[in-house]
Amino acid sequence: MSALAVSDLSAGYDPDLAIVKGVSFSVPKGEAVCILGPNGAGKSTMIKAMAGLVPCFGGKVHLGETDVTGLSPHIMVRRGLGFVPQTDNIFTRLTILENLQIAAQLLPSADRAGRIEAMLAMFPDLGDRPGELAGALSGGQRQMLAAARALLTEPDVLMLDEPSAGLSPKLVAQVFDTLRRISEAGVTLVLVEQNVRAALSLASRALVLVDGQLAHDGPSAALHDGKLLGGLFLGHRTAEASQ
Repeated sequence: MSALAVSDLSAGYDPDLAIVKGVSFSVPKGEAVCILGPNGAGKSTMIKAMAGLVPCFGGKVHLGETDVTGLSPHIMVRRGLGFVPQTDNIFTRLTILENLQIAAQLLPSADRAGRIEAMLAMFPDLGDRPGELAGALSGGQRQMLAAARALLTEPDVLMLDEPSAGLSPKLVAQVFDTLRRISEAGVTLVLVEQNVRAALSLASRALVLVDGQLAHDGPSAALHDGKLLGGLFLGHRTAEASQ
């Protein structure tokens, strides 16, 4: 059974002008998948639609056997979906611990302290300074905190929108090291990413979206060939996406 399945999904902000146009794919449990594509391809719109933040005009989104199409984000979390948006993903005026405590409100009260302790242990950079204001953290540490907040509820699938956006190469490496550890712990990952090299080094499988449509769905290794990837960014479809 797939951890996440998208079937013929159309989405956007205007029903008469869909940005995502009939996309279908599935993600087996424990797999890490990256979603690539040129600017304006609809990547962020698609992942936000899957998370309940953008209207779906057609198609279905399933978490396991559960149809979650169009559910509100807080219900999505309860159904097992964690989502880390590109911006505004932490409370900068609160401490690290307070950020985690807010996220923990979705859990039974008896489970909250243990899950917070587990996140602080999983992210030592955060665990060493739980009382520090989140606004004082580096870009990489902020992304760690955002991921910790999303993971606190033990989601079946964790989705991230551009986790390396605006970060220096050193911090990009730090963030992707963190994501690799999360993946190795068995969490199903789906990430939209512009840093192609970093994304392909993490994910076992890559999707390429062009003009709102799926142009490629196959092993990440195949896209280390820059010529193939360049052709996909220009809208050439591969056999895998056409099947």
